[in-house]
Amino acid sequence: MASGSVDEEMNKGSMWELDQNLDQPMDEEAGRLRNMYREKKFSAILVMRLAFQSLGVVFGDLGTSPLYVFYNTFPRGVEDAEDVIGALSLIIYSLTLIPLLKYVFVVLRANDNGQGGTFALYSLLCRHAKVNTIPNQHRTDEQLTTYSRHTYAENSLAAKVKRWLESHAYKKNALLILVLVGTCMAIGDGILTPVISVLSASGGIKFDHPKMSNDIAVLFAVVILVGLFSMQHYGVDKVGWLFAPIVLLWFLLIGAIGAVNIWKHDSSVLKAFNPVYIYRYFRRGKRESWMSLGGILLSITGTEALFADLCHFPVLAVQIAFTLIVFPCLLLAYTGQAAYLVHNTEHVSDAFYRSIPDGIYWPMFIIATAAAIVASQATISATFSIIKQALALGCFPRVKVVHTSRKFLGQIYIPDINWVLMILCIAVTVGFKNQIQIGNAYGTAVVIVMVVTTFLMIPIMLLVWRSHWILVSIFTALSLLVELPYLSAVLFKIDQGGWVPLVIAAAFLIIMYIWHYGTVKRYEFEMHSKVSMAWILGLGPSLGLVRVPGIGFVYTELASGVPHIFSHFITNLPAIHSVVVFVCVKYLPVYTVPVEERFLVKRIGPKNFHMFRCVARYGYKDLHKKDDDFEKMLFDSLSLFVQLETMMEGYSDSDEYSLLTQQQMMENGDDNTLSSNVDYSCSSYDIQPAQSQGSNIVRSSSQTTQTISDELEYLNRCKEAGVVHILGNTMVRARRESIIVKRIAVDYIYAFLRRICRENSVIFNVPHESLLNVGQIYYI
Repeated sequence: MASGSVDEEMNKGSMWELDQNLDQPMDEEAGRLRNMYREKKFSAILVMRLAFQSLGVVFGDLGTSPLYVFYNTFPRGVEDAEDVIGALSLIIYSLTLIPLLKYVFVVLRANDNGQGGTFALYSLLCRHAKVNTIPNQHRTDEQLTTYSRHTYAENSLAAKVKRWLESHAYKKNALLILVLVGTCMAIGDGILTPVISVLSASGGIKFDHPKMSNDIAVLFAVVILVGLFSMQHYGVDKVGWLFAPIVLLWFLLIGAIGAVNIWKHDSSVLKAFNPVYIYRYFRRGKRESWMSLGGILLSITGTEALFADLCHFPVLAVQIAFTLIVFPCLLLAYTGQAAYLVHNTEHVSDAFYRSIPDGIYWPMFIIATAAAIVASQATISATFSIIKQALALGCFPRVKVVHTSRKFLGQIYIPDINWVLMILCIAVTVGFKNQIQIGNAYGTAVVIVMVVTTFLMIPIMLLVWRSHWILVSIFTALSLLVELPYLSAVLFKIDQGGWVPLVIAAAFLIIMYIWHYGTVKRYEFEMHSKVSMAWILGLGPSLGLVRVPGIGFVYTELASGVPHIFSHFITNLPAIHSVVVFVCVKYLPVYTVPVEERFLVKRIGPKNFHMFRCVARYGYKDLHKKDDDFEKMLFDSLSLFVQLETMMEGYSDSDEYSLLTQQQMMENGDDNTLSSNVDYSCSSYDIQPAQSQGSNIVRSSSQTTQTISDELEYLNRCKEAGVVHILGNTMVRARRESIIVKRIAVDYIYAFLRRICRENSVIFNVPHESLLNVGQIYYI
């Protein structure tokens, strides 16, 4: 075959992609769609209702801190009543600067379409700068309605920061490690929050029965933890309406008790609102005051969970709930406890329960236990969300993810992680039995996540918000001014329990980094060993083999090019299917990919080769449900592509096309062009030529319909003959001359994670009888 004829045949309909949003015909509409999440408006009544519901999901962890803060601040007792005033002043201004000013009014605005946490910040950065360590993005990905990014002037500060981040691979790796550290510490937070909350709440039993052994309280806490984790598979949605009233009642009660204690014991504690008492506190006892910061830090724990749990609530609702209910009630609660302690310094170990009026002690104990369970539920759910994000971005082994709610996409359950968290929680509870050491561990995890968030907010403010460098400097300085002293204080307590989150985070960090390293190396192998189109064209229409009836879906990580697995397959087997589709499933740094924009299809080679590529795109919150028929979605996308391609024949490659709605097509009289058997996207879109010069070709409607019918009939016959899913099983091995650390990481840890993680065939519900694995080894 002459090269000219081959090129002409290739160009004829070879580059049509289903999901193009081209600038000329769709620029204004696409821009409106890209901003639809930001422009969504809520009525005042709905915002208040959502603010009420957010209490049960977002603020549980932050609200239970009064149970244990003063005890962890003064573990050896209070020597001077003035120290209580100084500690209260630190609590007041810590709550004001970190949860209120930093998070509620600044960091929450850095959400990714309502998603919070370190990986949400990372996804924003990956869209605005090429810092993703797996370079599998394509220009068409930027045209998604959920994908938004900015362009920068050449000499602007944002452009300089962008170029600096993209300049070297080590900067991208350093950013990834920073994100992983924050993520692993947040997971540690998810382990320690249930422990300290439940153990502190169950400690109320000892107050009423002083002679009771501490083991009884620990056993009670373990029973609650087992019950809590055993209920996770039901999902938050089942009990969501119960959580909000419990937490609201909790906040109102601790606020009311605090107000009563201020009036009853000593209203002079209100002078703690004067920051001068912070200076006096440190001047009186320099080392002791500095070490007590680890306990005071616990007053702002749950702030990171507040950001990570930002899922189904608008930022305004969270801001209203915090400023009107959470913040004032917490201030009253801490001030009331301080008023009680000023005259009862010997009761610091159980100040919360002793400050409760006698008549409501047991109801308050029950509500405190329920609030502790709610607080634990919030951090556990946030941990599931964080791990799902890490999994989607290639930083965590593939584990089973269960969608627990039909209403809310973000409510998920991960069975394997749930039981690992339960075992670790019980181990920490039984191993320490002591709120002091658990509090030290808890504070270490929390403050490190806060510092990581501060550093991630710097490029976010510069690249995404395009803030002035002075504002960025002020935000960074104020945040670090509070967080670095807390960090230094908790680091002094590493030997007193602070090592626990570091060990947990280190274990998860090793797992996540090794998995990501292996994933990157596998992708690089696919890229470097892919087959050239010249080799495919040289095989001819039969590909040098017998073409047997059927469809072969060849799975690959490449969004372009022919994968090495294909050449490896046809080299060892004498036959290949009549229709070959290269399927690439990739995750993008976006919250979700709309279903109608999920699949991109194009033809590879001339038509008589019957080879296609299909790219399935997912966001980090998208789930593969059991009722999703992935094979059917692939075939429907292929059928739709064939119809659209046939309609577009006769136009040159320079012509531009845009997707229009079915309604517009029907107005033009072509309502019978698309087949009604195409499912979720075929019935919604048609494709028509946009304005282009020199293109006046008109095709007969009957001829077009006949051509479409023939092609679809051929595809249906191949489908009826059988569908085979061909998956590559690339084994990564370290070279013999590699250092021992690399051999252990690759040959043992990564290999073990590969064995225990879920296969793609399970994730996409591929029938076992239709599965064919092709193995190959790659040495690094």
